[in-house]
Amino acid sequence: MLRITLAQLNYTVGDIDGNVQRMRAAARQARDDGAHMVVFSELSLCGYYPGDLLDEPTFMQRVQDGLEQLRHASVDYPDLYWVVGAPTRSELPGKPLYNSLLVLQGGKLRLQYDKQLLPTYNIFDERRHFEPGPDVAKVLRIGQMQVGFLICEDGWNDSGAAYATNPLRRMADAAPDLLVSINASPSHLGKRELRHQVFSAAASRHALPLLYVNQIGGQDQIVFDGASFAVEPERGVVLEAPRFQECVNTLVFDNGRFSRTDGAALPPVPAQGLQTMEFYRQQVVLGLRDYARRCGFTQAVVGSSGGIDSALTLALAAEALGADNVVGVTMPSGFSSAGSVDDSVALCENLGIQLHRHPIGELVDGYAQGFERSFGQPLQGLPLENLQARIRGTILMEYSNAFGHLLLTTGNKSEVSVGYCTLYGDTNGGLGLLGDIYKTEVFALSRHLNACAGRELIPQAIIDKPPSAELSPGQKDEDSLPPYALLDEVLKLLIEGPHLSGLEYASARQFVDALVLEPGGQALVDKVQRMIYRSEYKRRQAPPMLRVRPRAFGTGRQMPIAAFYP
Repeated sequence: MLRITLAQLNYTVGDIDGNVQRMRAAARQARDDGAHMVVFSELSLCGYYPGDLLDEPTFMQRVQDGLEQLRHASVDYPDLYWVVGAPTRSELPGKPLYNSLLVLQGGKLRLQYDKQLLPTYNIFDERRHFEPGPDVAKVLRIGQMQVGFLICEDGWNDSGAAYATNPLRRMADAAPDLLVSINASPSHLGKRELRHQVFSAAASRHALPLLYVNQIGGQDQIVFDGASFAVEPERGVVLEAPRFQECVNTLVFDNGRFSRTDGAALPPVPAQGLQTMEFYRQQVVLGLRDYARRCGFTQAVVGSSGGIDSALTLALAAEALGADNVVGVTMPSGFSSAGSVDDSVALCENLGIQLHRHPIGELVDGYAQGFERSFGQPLQGLPLENLQARIRGTILMEYSNAFGHLLLTTGNKSEVSVGYCTLYGDTNGGLGLLGDIYKTEVFALSRHLNACAGRELIPQAIIDKPPSAELSPGQKDEDSLPPYALLDEVLKLLIEGPHLSGLEYASARQFVDALVLEPGGQALVDKVQRMIYRSEYKRRQAPPMLRVRPRAFGTGRQMPIAAFYP
């Protein structure tokens, strides 16, 4: 019998001492639970992903100091094995570091396994810093059990499609009683189900019980959801840790089965996870909360236009940071409707947040007069529209500088995709909450928040009104863009394509295939594609956007700005 503590923790990149303290607390709980082994996640000591911090002169020394702290701590619990993730040095030709799994016990290093498969796709770039480990299986006897160890990507290539090497096959040949995989697996829509599918199939194929330990927390634009799990070859996933929460949980492994520490059977794990909008809500709330905390912010400010995007941003910010820590600013111009200002007031009253009013009409007039005096022609059309957005962006940055609030940008994925946004205006900010959420999903998520609250957090008038930037008389988004219900399906196929889940991909593919058969349909798809390409320079200058979908703008989609796009 083996008692194992699964330590699903929220680490901060670079905070070696803080991460050590979290790990020591979890180990103390494991000791109190009578565990034989406590398992932390990939690169748990330094946080995932440290990026070019790994190249900083003092970083690896701090890592070494942290490992020394853990080694000393393991002396206090001599019967407990600590499974830790950390970068380690390589003395061989190639990159200077390994992404390693270390097993500490009684003050000694009992095993080191170095990650073999180093992903360089989507948001990952591990080959930039790490050298692949040797193609060997690492197994350690703990009590009466033979335990094998892997790191994240090493378990994802059992089909052999992505890499020439299959560490999981090598591990199966070693025939351990239990396989432990430590991971830093970022979350996106459908990822939890994909993990279950891949590792359940591998466990069944190789008759290997498996424990998969993940971390939680937001790090820049990505969010880790935890959802650590255990798999039995015959029964599939038999245990799942909570999503978006820290969890230190001890379970028993005996005779190929997992159970609770009292011997009772584990509760069944549902095949489907969170409903899509609830997943978005929890992912964005945790992502904002950790981003603000780690960047030293306790409060946020949002420009409140009376539209759906700013309303949803304010509602999510209030949940993440507390209503008392969120401020809205309404900045009406000569083109703003009275209803939009009234809707902002109603929204902020519903959310319990403070709303400031800062009209911009006189500022717009002053800029327009100065422009005409200097350049000999009136300011009109698109430059006048963009000026209003830029004045608002400047006011919001003034507020941020003066009062220390994090400015949240409000653009959604549909707008960001096609460049329907103003550089140095509504793109100003430190973080975008909706930049990976399509406009149709913005409406759906707003309705979901209201349903969860059992009342109108976001006034129905805001949800019902036609989207408009209100930068010119009678302006509507659909004057410049296709209807969002159409645009979003085209964008899903063009931007995410096969990265989508099977059902969503089939739906988008069917929609676009039917569209191109209609008069002007192919021309519309081509136009949208050109708009995506032409807007790359805007996205490159935008703030980070929290990732919720399989392929997001930012580090996960690297496109050139100056290129020929047909």
